[in-house]
Amino acid sequence: MTNTSQQPVVVTRSGAVRGTWRDGSAAFLGIPFAEPPVGGLRFQAPVPHRPWEGVRPAGEYGATPQRKTLAEVTLIPEPSIPGESTLNVNVFTPNPVDAGDAGLPVLVWIHGGGYVAGSPSSPWYDGAAFNRDGVVTVSVSYRLGFDGFGWIEDAPRNRGVLDWLLALEWVRANIAAFGGDPSNVTISGQSAGGGAVLTLLGCPRAQPLFNRVISLSGPPTNVTMDASEALGRKLAELGGVAPTVAGLSMLTEAEVLALQGQVSSVGGNDGEADPIAELASMLGDGLTLGPVIDGDLIPLPTAEALAAGIGGDKELILGTTDHEFGMVLAGAGEALSGVPAAGVLAAVGADPEVIGAYVADHPGLGTADLVGQYVTDHMFRAPALNLAELREGVQAPTWLYRFAWNSPTMGGACHCLDVPFMFDCLDSERIAPLAGTEPPQALADEVHASAVSFIATGDPGWPAWDGSERAVRVYDVPTTVVADGYADARSLLPERATR
Repeated sequence: MTNTSQQPVVVTRSGAVRGTWRDGSAAFLGIPFAEPPVGGLRFQAPVPHRPWEGVRPAGEYGATPQRKTLAEVTLIPEPSIPGESTLNVNVFTPNPVDAGDAGLPVLVWIHGGGYVAGSPSSPWYDGAAFNRDGVVTVSVSYRLGFDGFGWIEDAPRNRGVLDWLLALEWVRANIAAFGGDPSNVTISGQSAGGGAVLTLLGCPRAQPLFNRVISLSGPPTNVTMDASEALGRKLAELGGVAPTVAGLSMLTEAEVLALQGQVSSVGGNDGEADPIAELASMLGDGLTLGPVIDGDLIPLPTAEALAAGIGGDKELILGTTDHEFGMVLAGAGEALSGVPAAGVLAAVGADPEVIGAYVADHPGLGTADLVGQYVTDHMFRAPALNLAELREGVQAPTWLYRFAWNSPTMGGACHCLDVPFMFDCLDSERIAPLAGTEPPQALADEVHASAVSFIATGDPGWPAWDGSERAVRVYDVPTTVVADGYADARSLLPERATR
């Protein structure tokens, strides 16, 4: 590393990059890890970026795969930046050094957005607080929606997953030059990003690329090849082209995005007016434009992969907010006030055999609130509990948490609320609409410190999950540790795990 006009310069394996000093750390933004995925590379596996001569400016975020911010998908400020070179990494480091003198633990962050939206350039993902506490932080981009995950007859499957892998390979090859330890890498993400890191945990090819995992509100991967192919063929048919690279390449990026909205249950725009029908579609289809069980790169659904012991040597933290999508029917509360909850749960696709037990486990909730909690438990809380139990007895421990602090503006512990607490960025932009004007800094101190401790040492500071104590850290004011903190979601577990 050298300094030029107070700007740090680091030499990567592709060439030198010039970043920007901030208070106590340096930022290197928009470093390409792959060639622009355009033209003949659009629907192909990512290709490592060719070397460049001279010093490449790295003072601004690079182009993003997200072309249009979808406010209904994410509550996090995630800008869209135009351009073709969309596969980039952003590195935040307290100590860029010459290669060979590295040693700081590394956090690699994968953003959420339902696999159809999101951006690594969010101010919430700035690594300043982690840098302050001795952690090098990297945020990565990846192809979204159909370009990243859609089925095409003669194209590689899971192109977005291949993007994650190449980004992690870039980290392994280059992070020492930024002061990081390539043998001490934690991968983390929230929502679809949390699902991404769980997918990587169950991906055999990914195992050498990281050591630990933190999944915030991560949905396990379970999309089948049949479902993926059906969606891909439907999109191609709507576009009037063959479901091949040649055929789909005839459609512009804007045309594919418009068609994607017609076939996907997330980020779509089908004009559906019935909220119950919308929920049934979302719960039934899941994240259809996301990682697919292809039998090769992703050989098994996440739950089956972890049950088989894949990733069993990686320490894992996973958890959810208490209410995630609990307010999804808030506007229908009055209309549903006289409607029996059991009937609405059946209408959104709940298993008839568990409806009675689930209603009994949630006394005092009106129908809209109970159905909203069911959505949260079905998509996030029960799967987190299930994965923790499936990993009982593996080599590396698992820790389970709940983020339970209720936002004064959102009325609960909603989806995305925990992210600015983990990144300790409560003074960032667009915090007040999500967390109010006075979010508790002491809680951010605790959530962030637990993450730092885990990233650095593999221990977040509360008892690991086991089948007897079932310890769960509850992030609230005050923070506590409780036994079996997900008991109210247990009725939704597979029969195998019911206890």
